[in-house]
Amino acid sequence: MPVLYLVATPIGNLEDISLRALRTLGEVNLIAAEDTRRTKQLLITYDIKTPLTSYHEHNKKAKLGYLLDRLAGEDVALVSDAGMPGMSDPGYELVVAASERGIPVVPVPGPSAVITALVVSGLPVQRFVYLGFLPRRASNRLKLLESVAGECGSIVALESPHRLRASLNDIRLVLGDRRIAVCRELTKVYEEVFRGVITGAIEHFTQPKGEFTLVIAGGGEKDKPQLTAEIEQRLSGMRQSGIRAREAIARIASETGLSRGELYRAWLKLL
Repeated sequence: MPVLYLVATPIGNLEDISLRALRTLGEVNLIAAEDTRRTKQLLITYDIKTPLTSYHEHNKKAKLGYLLDRLAGEDVALVSDAGMPGMSDPGYELVVAASERGIPVVPVPGPSAVITALVVSGLPVQRFVYLGFLPRRASNRLKLLESVAGECGSIVALESPHRLRASLNDIRLVLGDRRIAVCRELTKVYEEVFRGVITGAIEHFTQPKGEFTLVIAGGGEKDKPQLTAEIEQRLSGMRQSGIRAREAIARIASETGLSRGELYRAWLKLL
């Protein structure tokens, strides 16, 4: 029986593709790709000659019937620009339609910006809520953020560079100056992970470039920053290197979310 394969592709570094994914892409009769140009680069790299067809946000309804017809007698692989298809990318409608027709849907797991950002964030990962791309309109964005204000787990969202600063300001407005990890260009050449509080992230990303995944601390008591021995050692090292109290405290406060008052009291203990 023909199968619809959901194949995860690299979120940046092409070497992150799995052996199973490569075999599947080479064996199916057709690959439905969100961006055929990007997928073609991947196929050329690994000498895969399977035919491509486009399947993206703007043609997914028109293309649905065509893909279902192909699935009547052939295996089809669905891929997105990056990561797992169906996660903030086209795929949901095709999966539902195929399932309703009794067509097996088989996942070929692999890279995911969501999971990658979570594990590198330094924030709790036991529970999280995924928001996908934040709404373009500020009013819708604020409404969505208000709906998760009481969430105790970490909050993961995607954002584009030209809306990053506006979104960070809205997040701070609704959720407060929480701890955050802003992950930029994950697995790519210019990969960067900022860990600190939202105010620090706004100050850091003055001219955002690339693709961003945000991991925001939940509102639970467990997520409140703590003054650790490691932080005290950093303060001590900064003092010994001649950095003034105000500068050292401001820097640590921006990175950790600890209050300046608490850090100042820790600084005084070093005297």
